[in-house]
Amino acid sequence: MGAFRSGLELNALFYEKVIGPALAGIDHAAARLGSGSEVLGFDTERSTDHGWGPRLLVLVGEQHVDGALAKVEAALPEDFEGFPVRYGWDDIPVTHHVTVTTIGSWLVEQLGVDVTADLSATDWLVLPQQKLLEVTAGAVYHDDGAVMDRLRAALAWYPDDVWVWMLAAQWRRIAQEEAFVGRTAEVGDDLGSRLVTARLGRELMRLWFLVCRTYWPYTKWFGSAFGRLPGAASLGRALRSALQADDYQSREAALVEAYRIVARRHNELGVADAVDPEVRLYYGRPYRVLMADRFVEACLARVTSPELNRLPLVGSIDQVADATDLLQYPERVNRIRALYGS
Repeated sequence: MGAFRSGLELNALFYEKVIGPALAGIDHAAARLGSGSEVLGFDTERSTDHGWGPRLLVLVGEQHVDGALAKVEAALPEDFEGFPVRYGWDDIPVTHHVTVTTIGSWLVEQLGVDVTADLSATDWLVLPQQKLLEVTAGAVYHDDGAVMDRLRAALAWYPDDVWVWMLAAQWRRIAQEEAFVGRTAEVGDDLGSRLVTARLGRELMRLWFLVCRTYWPYTKWFGSAFGRLPGAASLGRALRSALQADDYQSREAALVEAYRIVARRHNELGVADAVDPEVRLYYGRPYRVLMADRFVEACLARVTSPELNRLPLVGSIDQVADATDLLQYPERVNRIRALYGS
């Protein structure tokens, strides 16, 4: 094995020295996209023991697929920079990992829908954020006609109406559980109070991704990606204090600080009428909460899409479910369209 370098760096060299020269004269795009920690920039030396190495996506016109693939296969060495070019993992057999296909075929396989056409609100809601990251993160090494640039720009973030509706759905998740931290503690359920605190912490972190207009990744890299977001340090400190607290009063005080941080940042967006970010008692009960439904109502008042306004406020597919065995398979995700009346 060669010395570790990031997968994006390795594949930049792989394209420059092997794949690019092999495809001279054929219009194409070449990138490291799709699954893999290196696409999100989180790979380390540990990553090299599993599904890691020379790996590229090559997109060509349909008439060039067979010829380009033949040129690629003829040019492949046995190893590159100390890493085997043909390798396997789990149920993936040993083979090379240079995929040559058309942009339409790859997008349907990756996302379950041809996103080069106009997307409806429902289309956006059933696109898992991890799968969107696998298209919009990573690196593009060559792009004849700027095809990938246009695609990645189009998928960089949700349309405003979809985004604000998702903000409303995320605030609703907080509204539904914010009083339970105090109620569970009141009946002596310390473990339950801690669990609700942890759930609210995740929902506040997800809300921070949304206000930062950044897709969140799946669980393994969720905390790492959160730490890279602008302003995440102060919210992270408050949430760590809440999770580490050994008594309800300390737990509540830390959550109150977290609520204020997120509420103020939300108001700064200007996507809805400003809402008082200060906490209050929960319908006269002695639990200090944000009463987050106030933010829900402010967001929904700004949503103009009839398609969105007729939907139950369940949120996007990532807000509805987090099962990997659902979100990683577009054909399964598409069954969720029934939830949105499609």
